[in-house]
Amino acid sequence: MLLFDIYIILLGLLFGSFFNVVAIRLLNQQSIAFPPSHCPHCKHKLSVFDLVPVFSYLFLKGKCRYCQSKITPLYLFGELLTATSIFVVYKFVGLQHELIPALILTILLVISILTDIRKQLILDVVTFPMLGLLIITRLFIGTEPFWYYLLGGVVGFALLLLVAIVSRGGMGGGDVKLYAAIGVALGPQMTVMSLVLASFVGAVIGGFLLVCGIVKRKQPIAFGPFIFIGTVAAYLFGQKIWNWYMSLLW
Repeated sequence: MLLFDIYIILLGLLFGSFFNVVAIRLLNQQSIAFPPSHCPHCKHKLSVFDLVPVFSYLFLKGKCRYCQSKITPLYLFGELLTATSIFVVYKFVGLQHELIPALILTILLVISILTDIRKQLILDVVTFPMLGLLIITRLFIGTEPFWYYLLGGVVGFALLLLVAIVSRGGMGGGDVKLYAAIGVALGPQMTVMSLVLASFVGAVIGGFLLVCGIVKRKQPIAFGPFIFIGTVAAYLFGQKIWNWYMSLLW
């Protein structure tokens, strides 16, 4: 089991490296496959040794081997985030059918974070295909009827659309469509919990950044990371959180 755990982590790091490429190239409206990986500064083609997840970044001390330009730590962040997310989901869900929609949702959330942090964009070209995959998957996999997950998608979309309207642009259209996919994965109850948790975490962290002067009032910040935290927490621990909350009331 330990060897398989290590295999999952290594696989997650490789996927993380690939998701970094996907995020950057889709944001720049470039092909994912061509040209081969290269330094964004000097355009030198990268060798296999330059592309080993995590270790290449640490060994090169965050600089390009060829031109010594600084490499953004977002590459390292993307690799570690992907590996950690996939491993945690695998450990909590286990090797069962539900792992399929869980991983689809995880991949969608990770890529959304990577694009949102870079340019505050959550891309339809990522969200729509993953939404389609989740809908197809929920036809065959789930503890609830198919209509329940479709209702979750409607609830997720409607709630975020309402927030976007009320906030007058404070919530982007990408977030709205992302929550439609989240809703299909989680169902209506956990989708609502996901949004509540994401908003709470966003308020706490946003307030901290504001007090510390890291961000200014009315300065937009990426909501994707908070959606990620809220959604993963609701998916993995939602029922326990709900039971705890109800125990406080009764």
